[in-house]
Amino acid sequence: MKIVLTALLTGLLLDLLFAELPAAVHPVVWMGKWIDFSSNRCLRIPARQPLNRFIGGLLLVITGLALFCLPIAAIARGLSKLPWLLNGIVTGILLKPVFTLKGLLRAAGEIYTALNQGDLAEARRLTAWHLVSRDTSTLSVEKIASAAIESVAENLTDSFITPLLAFMIGGLPLAWGFRFINTADAMIGYHSEKWEMIGKAAARLDDLLNLIPAPLSGALICLAAPFSKGDFINGWRVMLFQRCQFQSPNAGWTIGATAGALDIQLEKQGAYRVNASGKEPGAADIRKSCRIVGIAGIIGFTVAVLLFVLLLSLNQA
Repeated sequence: MKIVLTALLTGLLLDLLFAELPAAVHPVVWMGKWIDFSSNRCLRIPARQPLNRFIGGLLLVITGLALFCLPIAAIARGLSKLPWLLNGIVTGILLKPVFTLKGLLRAAGEIYTALNQGDLAEARRLTAWHLVSRDTSTLSVEKIASAAIESVAENLTDSFITPLLAFMIGGLPLAWGFRFINTADAMIGYHSEKWEMIGKAAARLDDLLNLIPAPLSGALICLAAPFSKGDFINGWRVMLFQRCQFQSPNAGWTIGATAGALDIQLEKQGAYRVNASGKEPGAADIRKSCRIVGIAGIIGFTVAVLLFVLLLSLNQA
């Protein structure tokens, strides 16, 4: 447990102090390269063979997990021979690439700055580059703000809470495994003729792994809301009663909580419109959402660390 605690603290400190690794050596970038390579091979399977496309997508996930998780598992086993403090520090260094909080908030902050300066074209470009896969070329200020806020809220789960919980439960292999599955879901897990069957395995596994972290993340957003003049009660209300609008079983928890906490409407055209009675979001709401999500992440991390300290104390008693 001392190793896990040290790794968590090391990883968070690295996230707060330093930027992401260069793309050339970032493991998530390499995961994306493998997914891109493999999925393009799957596309060669005729669309009239949906079962074969599904099997191809499943093999993409299995081979990717083997490619990235088996080596990290071997490294983790080797680290067990080191003194616990050094083991924890090195483990934290290896954990850092598969989660982020600062990077997520920084990306949203760039969009806030562009909108605040009246540069809608740059805000559209940054939103598409950093956060969402939807076409942003014609989105209004309000829709860009909505897209940024939705992504920040949803990624509290995907980019921070779930990978850390995965590490606490299964160590580096499970944390890296989740990051691979989540990356695959982000790249190919779409409801479209092109990707429906190929991305289904990744999408369903991602849904499964986020089944518990997503409501936890939503609850954390509600708890963090009062620290940024948000509405705790409305956050819970919108989260609980409007989360079912989403195709994903998990996205509604955090997006609903944020919409309610800030009393804004969040909309992805043709997909959902949450808290329709709220005001349309603007640049200032991006900053507020970042503050809430940042505080929610710190609350979640602090609670996890305190639980580990308590368990460590009980074990030593």
